[in-house]
Amino acid sequence: MDQNTAYAICAFNDIPSQRAIGFHLMIVGEDGAPRPWPIVIVRWGKQVFGYLNRCPHNGVNLDWERNQFLDGNGTRLLCGKHGAAFELGTGRCVDGPCKGESLTPIALAVLDGDICVTGVTLVEDDETACEEEV
Repeated sequence: MDQNTAYAICAFNDIPSQRAIGFHLMIVGEDGAPRPWPIVIVRWGKQVFGYLNRCPHNGVNLDWERNQFLDGNGTRLLCGKHGAAFELGTGRCVDGPCKGESLTPIALAVLDGDICVTGVTLVEDDETACEEEV
């Protein structure tokens, strides 16, 4: 895998500030086989944060409804199953059953106006590398 490879996921402006959107990607696993790789990308002003969409408490997706990741104030990621609350910038759980644990971070870069994942190898097809949850 080339550590310099970047895969465009969406345009930076496709995610409004103070919002989070989930994506279902396929990653090439260590064994070479494709496997699902659900991620969540959070935009906060000019910053973006990415995490594996998996609660460290029991491995469920964070969103309780499609693309519903943030608490009522829009300041923390929430696990819809058990209410664990995570800091946006660090992914650290600050409240709930996995307090002190963290979400798995995803390396992101903003390149030419696109939010890109880096440091992984995605499964690509000829039409699209991923689909945004709609």
